[in-house]
Amino acid sequence: MDTTLIVIFFAVIVLVSIAVIVLVQAREKARIERARKAKSSEDGFRLCLRLLDELPPQYLTRDIKSILLMRAEDACRELKGLKGAQPVDDWEKDLVTRRERMQDGADERSPVRIDSPARAGEVRSMLQSLYRIIESMQKRGRLDTKLARKNLKLTVFLVHKTTADFHVAQARDMIRQKQLRKAIHAYHLASTEMGKTKDHPLAVKSIKSYRTRIKELEDMVTTEGAKSQEEEKHRLDKEWDTFLHEEEEWKKKADYDD
Repeated sequence: MDTTLIVIFFAVIVLVSIAVIVLVQAREKARIERARKAKSSEDGFRLCLRLLDELPPQYLTRDIKSILLMRAEDACRELKGLKGAQPVDDWEKDLVTRRERMQDGADERSPVRIDSPARAGEVRSMLQSLYRIIESMQKRGRLDTKLARKNLKLTVFLVHKTTADFHVAQARDMIRQKQLRKAIHAYHLASTEMGKTKDHPLAVKSIKSYRTRIKELEDMVTTEGAKSQEEEKHRLDKEWDTFLHEEEEWKKKADYDD
């Protein structure tokens, strides 16, 4: 074998080795990318279910429920295409059941209170996730622009309403404890929070409701103040009468002793 053939032989070996390495790397890269996409789709699916199950029921309009179900259904289709190990068929059956219950109104739940800073923070975080889901679906053409904008605006409103609802819950607790001035302050905070999204008609309605309640509480404070003043006047009059009576008795006793 002459030198030329030897060089060609080793060149072929090198080229084949490089090709194998590139092929292995490409396959590994593709595998990692599929795994990443599968994880992202699975996370998206689970997030949608969490929002459906854990957001306050009073925040979940039919539009929002439908959007979340649609995103979860998209995630299942993505996972099927990636042929992952997830039980996608079972997930799809659950989504069908959820959609049927939504359409029949059988998924309605009682409103829940947002009565702690931790709960308010948790709900705001979930609403921010909802906003990103709607925004992403609009960009991918899965949602009509008008519908997307309507629900993005609603989500922003709900973020502020979460804080307002917390202040209202505080106010109601303070009313039960007869702390009316603190309750008025809490309603003012709720009204201020709603003012940050006053372009939404529901915000305007909430602000009017809070102001009405503030006026009622202020009237109660005024009435109670007048009542307290009357009670204090009555107490002082009674003390003065008692003092005069004791003074008279003392004088009588002094005259008798003389």
